[in-house]
Amino acid sequence: MQTHAQTRAPSRFALPALALALAAALPLGVQAQAAWPAKPIRVIVPLPPGGPSDIVLRMAAEKVQSQLKQPVVIDNKPGAAGNLGASEAARSAPDGYTWLWTTDTLMTVNPHVYQRLSFKPEDLQPVMRASSFSQTLVCHPGVGVKTVPELVRRAKDKPMSYGSGGAGSPGHLATELFSSVAGVSMSHVPYKGPAPAMQDIIGGVVDCGFLAAPTVLPHVRSGRLVALAVSGAKRSPLLPEVPTVAESGYPGFDATFSLVLFAPRGTPEPIVNAMHAALTKGLNSPDVVEKLHLTDQDVVAATPAQTAQRLAADSKTWGAVAKRIGLRQD
Repeated sequence: MQTHAQTRAPSRFALPALALALAAALPLGVQAQAAWPAKPIRVIVPLPPGGPSDIVLRMAAEKVQSQLKQPVVIDNKPGAAGNLGASEAARSAPDGYTWLWTTDTLMTVNPHVYQRLSFKPEDLQPVMRASSFSQTLVCHPGVGVKTVPELVRRAKDKPMSYGSGGAGSPGHLATELFSSVAGVSMSHVPYKGPAPAMQDIIGGVVDCGFLAAPTVLPHVRSGRLVALAVSGAKRSPLLPEVPTVAESGYPGFDATFSLVLFAPRGTPEPIVNAMHAALTKGLNSPDVVEKLHLTDQDVVAATPAQTAQRLAADSKTWGAVAKRIGLRQD
């Protein structure tokens, strides 16, 4: 016969079993939050390795993993203007172990130009607008222009051409937005990347182009290219003597682009906040800031709400540009 004390005494297995039962009863999101991160974190980059955005992320990732005490694995998945990697991220579990790092054009341009988008934009939630960058308007010296007003006057008098890194690239979009506000028309010559576009501007095959500052800087310094303006709201740290388009007679002009971190829709807010805090600290490390400046980028580290607001505004801008020029991709 059991005593009263024996009846009430719990088995040595009862408390652990009860804890497991209670944990199992919690929603998956709550379970993930409690232990996050308990394993390596993967960041999908839908761009080729070795580019400025990839290099900066790898530097910041070193800081993030030292804070979170877990490896951060960079997984390059280039293809289809970023759509390939975005599709994989959108299908991933919203548990904080898969993220997407990409240029903002994935969300601000691709939905307007791809007739069969391979993912639903709403399946990815913005976490951080991490950094910003602009494009530099350069021309062949033989064109005979050194300022934006001179370029506009020439474009209104004679046919002109411009090169870009491809249809829908930042340089293409920046030039078309500029052409619209300036009331000029220039023939577009798309290339497979900014480097061949730059080479043909240097060679005089095309007249001008908006291209990344790190790409054109050595040739501006050598005099093989003439820099007229930068597309963003403020001057480039690499070319501080070159004015913005807004300073050149078109107030309010802003063709700034960004690198953005996304998460699968439904990722718990505490995990999003923890990742945001770790990445913010990493991006603001002095060596990362210096590397960003060398690639013509500035730290932004915007909140999820600020990022969503900026993406919506830029999507409206670039959607209108895409519609005006009839930009479509299969």
